[in-house]
Amino acid sequence: MNIFRLQIITPIKVFYNNDITMVEYNTTEGQVGVLAGHIPMTQIISPGKLSIYEKDNENPKIAALHSGFVQIMPDVITIMAETIEWKEDINLDRAKNAKKRAEDRLASLSSDIDVKRAEFAFKKALTRIEVANN
Repeated sequence: MNIFRLQIITPIKVFYNNDITMVEYNTTEGQVGVLAGHIPMTQIISPGKLSIYEKDNENPKIAALHSGFVQIMPDVITIMAETIEWKEDINLDRAKNAKKRAEDRLASLSSDIDVKRAEFAFKKALTRIEVANN
């Protein structure tokens, strides 16, 4: 079994740092799964579910990953996450309320609405709901 190091760093702390066998996440180009020995590259994260497969566990650790960058090297992947949270830390009611607020902003035809910001808030809320219900 090939293992490699996954580091997830946020602006305020090291969120995760451990050896794993695989990691899956969303990028602006689509969903990605990375194994040890991957060619070096960088990627831009898109909101979605992060699945971490540790070496002795069949069931992945799940988190909601909202934005950031990934640097892939053959023996280590570093995710610089702007926002990330473990599945068990997600408040489902709060996520549903955030989704509703974002939907309401997007549905209004007001010229003072920042559409990109509202769309991102909507995607974050959907990601939280998906991860919490998974």
